[in-house]
Amino acid sequence: MKRLILLSVLLIGVLGSAFGAEERDMLQKSTTQEELQKVLLTDKAWVPYPAYTDRSAWDALTGVNKKALISKGEKLLAHDWPTVKATDYLELERTGNRQIMERIHSLNCNALADLMMAELAEGEGRFMDQIINGSYYFCEMTSWALSAHTNSIQKPRTAVPIKDQHVVALVSCEMGAMLAWVDHFFGTQIDAISHVVAERIRGEVRERIIEPYHTRPEDFWWTGVKHYSNHTINNWTPWCNCNVLQCMLLLEEDPARLAEGIYKTMVSVDVFLNYVKSDGACEEGPAYWGHAAGKLYDYLRVLDWATGGKVSFFGEPMVKAMGEYIARSYVGNKWVVNFADASALSSAPAPVIYRYGRDVGSQEMCNMGAYMVQSLGASALGGGRDMLRRFESIVGYEELMAATPAVPTYAFTWYPETEFCYIRHGSIFLAAKGGYNNESHNHNDVGTFSLYVDNSPVLIDAGVGTYTRQTFGKERYNIWTMQSGYHNLPIINGFTEKFGREYRSRNVKVDEKKRTFSLDIAGAYPAEAGIRSWQRNIAVGDNKVSLTEQFDLVSPTAANALNFLTWGEVDTTKEGVVRITTPQGKSISLTYNAKLFTPSVEVIPQTDPRLSNVWGSEVKRLTLTAKRITAKGKYGVELRIDKI
Repeated sequence: MKRLILLSVLLIGVLGSAFGAEERDMLQKSTTQEELQKVLLTDKAWVPYPAYTDRSAWDALTGVNKKALISKGEKLLAHDWPTVKATDYLELERTGNRQIMERIHSLNCNALADLMMAELAEGEGRFMDQIINGSYYFCEMTSWALSAHTNSIQKPRTAVPIKDQHVVALVSCEMGAMLAWVDHFFGTQIDAISHVVAERIRGEVRERIIEPYHTRPEDFWWTGVKHYSNHTINNWTPWCNCNVLQCMLLLEEDPARLAEGIYKTMVSVDVFLNYVKSDGACEEGPAYWGHAAGKLYDYLRVLDWATGGKVSFFGEPMVKAMGEYIARSYVGNKWVVNFADASALSSAPAPVIYRYGRDVGSQEMCNMGAYMVQSLGASALGGGRDMLRRFESIVGYEELMAATPAVPTYAFTWYPETEFCYIRHGSIFLAAKGGYNNESHNHNDVGTFSLYVDNSPVLIDAGVGTYTRQTFGKERYNIWTMQSGYHNLPIINGFTEKFGREYRSRNVKVDEKKRTFSLDIAGAYPAEAGIRSWQRNIAVGDNKVSLTEQFDLVSPTAANALNFLTWGEVDTTKEGVVRITTPQGKSISLTYNAKLFTPSVEVIPQTDPRLSNVWGSEVKRLTLTAKRITAKGKYGVELRIDKI
């Protein structure tokens, strides 16, 4: 056994360099498997929730939410558990559409979760038959994984689930944890109704989640046991491991095997912690924070419970920094800095932000979580199939509602390794980035920036559209939202940025006192672009932002162009000045040298609801095209906030 653990540790260390990671191995260095077994609480004594039969405890716990929880369950008493058909899976292969399969699957997952919460709240057995129906329905499914995940993990690759080739992935792990909680709370009652169903539930979780994790972890890229060139370590690792951990703790009866399994999850989560920069930034963007750092928090919380606080990491500075990223990336009025595959409107789970902040000692996070719920109307209870978060939101409801709400107001934030820079000054919030073009959920966007006025976006990062097969396939960078030409970046000598780890920033510098961010973006473009240097300098002043581009090219053959993406109306009628006015009435004047540039505007219709729900029916790309082809030069643009 020791040899197996040593091999795992060595393998992760070897793979660290392949992932571009720092080999901290924070979790596995904190204890050994043998020591872990000694401190693990047995007989589910770690579970912090009352037994289903403890009705007074559940009445107190659900409190003012009891009626609402029961009401949601009542709406599902006639739910007929629609089937995900073979053609629903095949739609991914035929058209690239993954939503058809996912909608049906999510409908049933959410239904079972709502029924569980209703029964826990009421406790009269009224929802038990539907809980049995839902659980049995999932036991009868060939796979709990989404079509996009079966298609990428199964061998041979196909979206249609292959019998007995269990895919341990995001949704399958969550379903495993949900059914493990069904067994924990209702196993005795279900066993009395049908021993066959009760055994089936337990058996399916063991067979589909626990056993594959033990016996073939190399089949699943997110474990980090094997390096996959087409996958970057990301939110999958803490997210999946958190649910695997719950499955093991709730269903594994052999103490030695339980300790072995939990230690494996610690080694795997270390791969994620090694990959994340020590500055704590989430390179996947705020939309993924809840599944990346947020799921790391959930994992660490369960690990803390399971060991009676003997294995705990809430005092680690890096863990705190990873949490506070979400507060520092919050602009205001629900808007967030949305680099990578992230929406500009916040979707981060407010109760998790609050709990995370409480446990790591971050008042800013606690205030933000309370603000999102009390002032913006974010859900204090959550929904979906994540049962751990549902339980925790019920437990912490009163505490959250009594907390002091406030918006984070950091004046300057710099992530030196991830190369994110946020500057807040007066009515301006500016977010800029360096980095490289192979981040998780990467867009080709080294050197881009976003500009907000009075906490509302003016120059934007569009984000990402509805996920399809193309989004994570070879055609990813054919999608306009992924291309540097549709970010606030230049097209240099006719070239846009390229995808790959080697395409990155150089000489990144910040100055907090002067409120400046500068970098050389030449390295983000292909060699054939012939760029010796392209120094981009951004300075935030009183009611203005100054942008300077200084360049040195080799034998250029095409005119340079500066691009600015906005959701506002663009008026180019006045020579040398472009006025941009957003739907929220914010306005800036972009001044440029009319002798050097010709302005043009491209209207980009938004038919994808994931984008149109944020930006409306269209966005615009303002392009300033140089009138002359020149090898060396300097461009200057000023963005001044208009007084309205």
